[in-house]
Amino acid sequence: MRANYKVLIIDDNLIDQIVTKQLLRKKLGITEISTANNGKEGIQWLTNYNISAEESLIILLDIKMPEMDGFEFLLEYEMFSEELKKKTQIFMLSSTLDPNDIKRAKNSTCVKTLLSKPLPIKKFGEMIYPDAPL
Repeated sequence: MRANYKVLIIDDNLIDQIVTKQLLRKKLGITEISTANNGKEGIQWLTNYNISAEESLIILLDIKMPEMDGFEFLLEYEMFSEELKKKTQIFMLSSTLDPNDIKRAKNSTCVKTLLSKPLPIKKFGEMIYPDAPL
C-alpha cells in the first residue's frame, strides 16, 4: 500500500511549481500539494501545519530563493518538533551547478537527496514508493 503523502513545494519559480504539481498529480497520484514562494513562507506553513498520525510530509525545497533560501530554511526547520521531522522527508530540488551548494545539500542531515530540476519523477517515485511499480 502506498504511503499517504502530503507535499509542500518551496520554490520561488511559479513555472517550476506548476510543472512539479502536474508531475506529482499525473504520474504519482499525489493530490495534497501546497506551495510556498520562499523558505520564510515554508516555515510559516510548517508552523500552521498539524500532521496526522497516518500522514507523511514531503518537502521539495529549492536552494536559491529571495527572503530565505533553502539552507536558511533548513536551519529554521531544525527547531521543529522531532515528531514532525520524523514524518518528513526533504528533497532539495535545484538547477544549481555550484559545487558548494551541492556539497552542503549532500552533507545536510535533514536532506534525503538533491535532485535536479525539473523533478525527475520516475527516480523520485522510486524513492518514495520503493515497493510499488510505477
